[in-house]
Amino acid sequence: MLSEFKKFLISGNVVDMAVGFIFGAAFATVVKSLVANIIMPPIGLLLGGVDFSSLFIALDGKEYVSLSALDAAGAPAIKLGVFINDAISFTILGFVMFMMVKAYNKLKAGEPAPEPAAPTTKTCPECAMEIPVAAKTCPYCKSAQ
Repeated sequence: MLSEFKKFLISGNVVDMAVGFIFGAAFATVVKSLVANIIMPPIGLLLGGVDFSSLFIALDGKEYVSLSALDAAGAPAIKLGVFINDAISFTILGFVMFMMVKAYNKLKAGEPAPEPAAPTTKTCPECAMEIPVAAKTCPYCKSAQ
């Protein structure tokens, strides 16, 4: 059982999957930063200076000046801004992954196979010999085609 487990861990598929998982996690971090630091600030500015990351509803009925103050107090809250940022990150990440898989499938498929060439010979029904398609008479048995 131990040797089977070792074989499983060393197999190419597990290593490829691990590398893909690590790369995916790093890529998700970049996308999350892109959304939080590049995309959302201009959107917030266009909507009247709203900072989406600080949108929250405190469930204990108290007022908090910022999300960090809410977290410091340990108060329960619905963090709308964090959810909006995460939803946009998910959408961008999903689109990028779709485009990567689409490009991969296109590369994997390669060029379509060429269509087979039209036959240049046919079989004589009388003597079963191969003759040119354009032949009117079989050169072997002299039968009409």
